[in-house]
Amino acid sequence: MSQPILIVKGLRKIYRLGGGIVRALDGVDLEIRKGEMVAIMGRSGSGKTTLLNVLGGLDLPEEGQVILDGVDITRLNGRRLTPLRRQKVGFVFQEFNLIPTLTAVENVELPLRYAGVPRGQRRKKALEALEWVGMLSRAHHRPAQLSGGEQQRVAIARALVSRPALVLADEPTGELDSQTASQIMGLLLSLNRELEQTFVIVTHDPGLTRYCDRILRMEDGRIIREEIRERDV
Repeated sequence: MSQPILIVKGLRKIYRLGGGIVRALDGVDLEIRKGEMVAIMGRSGSGKTTLLNVLGGLDLPEEGQVILDGVDITRLNGRRLTPLRRQKVGFVFQEFNLIPTLTAVENVELPLRYAGVPRGQRRKKALEALEWVGMLSRAHHRPAQLSGGEQQRVAIARALVSRPALVLADEPTGELDSQTASQIMGLLLSLNRELEQTFVIVTHDPGLTRYCDRILRMEDGRIIREEIRERDV
């Protein structure tokens, strides 16, 4: 069995709203192994997106550890965390978050540009990532010239271009019709198998769990149940 790429211990995250306290994360422990596809499910407000943000270093917990690829990211300050996050984590969002004035290949290049990769190298890597997701022929199109499914494919290429240890996807099919959503999940599954890419996916859609190895059910900031699945795709 592969080693854990992500180890989470005792995560707690509190928000103070309207004079009250919301325990967004209330003692979360989990492990994610290299090459897994894991779904996180639960009702709105259960803590799913907060957990994803903490796993990716976009937010810090009040207590606990997030050990990503051997590094405890909760102990890093912003100056050290930002470059590590760019190297180790890819993000896929529901609303794609592509820059409208940039072409597909320029959008995919952005993480490499921020990481200081030379222009020639980043163009080569970006085109390779677009080829992985079947979008090489649309490399020089801007987002407005692409369908929703095509935009999400570009967003996935952007998340993968640095070959991160972990890709975090927040409702990656939420803006797509059912047929396109199925195609996108099939793409993630093929990338998982061919590249051994590790994915953690937040979703409300129970149909997407058929693509995953495990489902973590959240409620009130806790993981209340874990289901191990045999993929049926």
